[in-house]
Amino acid sequence: MLLEQLSDAGYLDWSRASLDSAAVPAKRGCRDRPEPDGSRAEPGTKRLSVVDRKGTPLGVRLSPVNRRDSRMMALTLDALPGVRHGHGRPRKRLGKLHADKTYDQHRCRSGCRKRRIMPRIARRGMDHSERLGRHHRVVERTLAWLNRFRRLIIRYEQRADIHEDFVLLGCALICLNQIRRFC
Repeated sequence: MLLEQLSDAGYLDWSRASLDSAAVPAKRGCRDRPEPDGSRAEPGTKRLSVVDRKGTPLGVRLSPVNRRDSRMMALTLDALPGVRHGHGRPRKRLGKLHADKTYDQHRCRSGCRKRRIMPRIARRGMDHSERLGRHHRVVERTLAWLNRFRRLIIRYEQRADIHEDFVLLGCALICLNQIRRFC
């Protein structure tokens, strides 16, 4: 609902989005599901988020710390909610997606193209991280906004669903602050 208000005011920009992750330590351990290969997960959570051009969080997924970001990219893109703007079907598709060298794999590029999103992923050994610059800073700033909430800096909850609810609440508060600022 908050994203729809930003969209109706014209402040939600689907043309360019950025994707990145941040690790959050867990002090009391966590009861996440074990990895499929049978290895134990390290205590902590990785927060993957997709933000629009202005830093509004569009989709967030949580994963164990030892899972690769590239494997979670498709699930994070599927976490984008449908946002209505006027009449018609809700919008879920981004124009371009900017990501760093962590996501430079065939499955990430093909996953974006399958969803009809133009991937702008830095290539290993070819592109400098500085070229991402202004697009990558936006998602880093949003992750820093999430870290302003004391409850989200360190994971104290053992259950993953409770921590995910707190992260979604933090994203909703960021959207609410942007509604107050822009609308």
